[in-house]
Amino acid sequence: MGSWVKGFIFSVLIGIIGVGCGKDDKSSADRDAEIKKVLQEGMAKEKKMYEGMQKGVENLEKNTQEQKGKEKK
Repeated sequence: MGSWVKGFIFSVLIGIIGVGCGKDDKSSADRDAEIKKVLQEGMAKEKKMYEGMQKGVENLEKNTQEQKGKEKK
């Protein structure tokens, strides 16, 4: 093969690799955005669950105090 053919093939390969990397960056950004969204949703669910547990503890304490008040009477 001539040196210009080797150069042409090398240039085409570099171009294909460059295009492929560009697509990976875009899909990587999409994956990062999706991961961020899932993490935010998980954090929101965790916060709701924690708030629900706090509310449950408050209700339990309230019921316990009411029962103690009834027992004293």
